Amino acid sequence: MGGSSANGEIGRREVDRTDRANPFYRRDILIGSPTALTDMYEVEVKVAADHDTVRERLPDDAEAMGTIEQVDTYFDAPHRNFAQSDEALRLRRERPAGDGEWTTAVTYKGPLLEAESKSREEFETEVAEGETMQTVFERLGFERAAEVRKERDRYAVGEFTVTFDTVDGLGEYVEVETERDDAGISDARDAAREILTDLGCDPDDQIRTSYLGLLLAEE
Repeated sequence: MGGSSANGEIGRREVDRTDRANPFYRRDILIGSPTALTDMYEVEVKVAADHDTVRERLPDDAEAMGTIEQVDTYFDAPHRNFAQSDEALRLRRERPAGDGEWTTAVTYKGPLLEAESKSREEFETEVAEGETMQTVFERLGFERAAEVRKERDRYAVGEFTVTFDTVDGLGEYVEVETERDDAGISDARDAAREILTDLGCDPDDQIRTSYLGLLLAEE
């Protein structure tokens, strides 16, 4: 993929974490006043791991959030090379596993911020018509580059989400993630690594490459 990452007036808000039914509850975007804009960063640590083994070590208070299917379509930009800038533009279609209505969100991901985790700036908002949004991108010169399909089984562990990902063409992975402002990245990363350790995984085995990058490396 020539330019995809291997890996306005918008205001950002965090959606109520008790609203587990909303698949976009962690990184919804509120259209509104620029003064509402808050820089939030996705803090994530990911490892390849056997799901059954790790799931047995989940804490008793882990809250099941349900299993979802995701189809991610990534785009190349006409004005810069996302692989070189370490950015990504994505349309994500999502529904409850096996059935249910599809929802769509558009996401911008900024460059990785550090070597110790997959922390990066991220902006995401749900859109009403995914096909229309894709057409808008294409009319503006953004070309469809690649697709990533996966099933995600999610659990809330404190302020973190532990996700069991089964990715088509790649296998099984476990992610621990949350969102923080710039000042909280380091503490969140250390806490995510501690959760992985408690789950029997070695955080030093973390994979900083995105699923997109891993799939492209397989080609």
